[in-house]
Amino acid sequence: MFNSLKKKLKGAVDKISKKVDEAPELESVSEEIIEEKPIKEEKLKEEETKLEEKDNKPGILGKLKKKVGSKKISEAEFDEIFWDLELGLLENSVAVEVIDKIRESLKIDLVDVPIDRKNIKDIISNTLHESISELFSSKEFDLIEVVKNNDGPYVILFLGVNGSGKTTSIAKIAKLLKSNGLKVVMAAADTFRAAAIEQLEIHGKNLEIGVIKHKYGSDAAAVAFDAIKHAKAKGIDVVLIDTAGRLHSNANLMGELKKVVRISNPDLKIFVGESITGNDCVEQAVAFNESVGIDGIILSKADVDERGGAAISISYVSGKPILYFGTGQNYGDLERFNLDKFFSNLGL
Repeated sequence: MFNSLKKKLKGAVDKISKKVDEAPELESVSEEIIEEKPIKEEKLKEEETKLEEKDNKPGILGKLKKKVGSKKISEAEFDEIFWDLELGLLENSVAVEVIDKIRESLKIDLVDVPIDRKNIKDIISNTLHESISELFSSKEFDLIEVVKNNDGPYVILFLGVNGSGKTTSIAKIAKLLKSNGLKVVMAAADTFRAAAIEQLEIHGKNLEIGVIKHKYGSDAAAVAFDAIKHAKAKGIDVVLIDTAGRLHSNANLMGELKKVVRISNPDLKIFVGESITGNDCVEQAVAFNESVGIDGIILSKADVDERGGAAISISYVSGKPILYFGTGQNYGDLERFNLDKFFSNLGL
């Protein structure tokens, strides 16, 4: 997963570390002078405190720590180094605004800042880790806990373009919910695409979960309404609503989706996008968010995504959290997003 991006990031860490290592050391305090004029540690601390209080400047020991064995790179050197990283990120479909954010974060932490020569690579790696961390929401979303604390049926609406893995993702979420003791019903509100209803029915049969359906060409909002009504009558915990895949430029289908949202009033709207489509996936998420609003994201086919551009960009650009990665075709192949594991996949 994300092997190409992982390789580019490692190369960037190595190159920046090498550049810093080759930079001239900052001027240091002469050890001979310190040896010729020994000062007791207590006296030195006392003098340092006085200097700090008087001039509001770092004390003698603080200056010594900053100067001895430190190096730094200029803004021009940083720009030269970052150019290679920028190309690598672009090659891996990382969004331009995300690249700009990473550049500014790294510049603050690395340009004209003393860097300990003993730990250059670790410092650069940690700095890159922190700059990318800022792209993600720190708040984790526990779907099971949210549903169990909800009164009445919890309604989840799934949306996205054709072929994004939406229906399969619905089945995976259904499996997850059922495995945690929750009652689920699925709504076949994709009344537009041929075989969409049959596909959802197959998943329902495999998972032993009911599917509410109408005929093809029926009002999708009516299907959603009936599914919610059924859930209330039967004491079902969660309603999962499938919708027709559509482009945001399709006015008729977007109008239909807005109606489904209005009638079903979902508790959670999940955008499902293919991780391997990179910037296209990011743009789609933004478009759907602007049209009907989304609350979270599932990235399908993350297991075969070498580039990782969508994963590193989509949350920051859309302003919405990644909830899950789809990592295969089996019902259990759904991985809850975890930032630590994500960085492990990136080699950071």
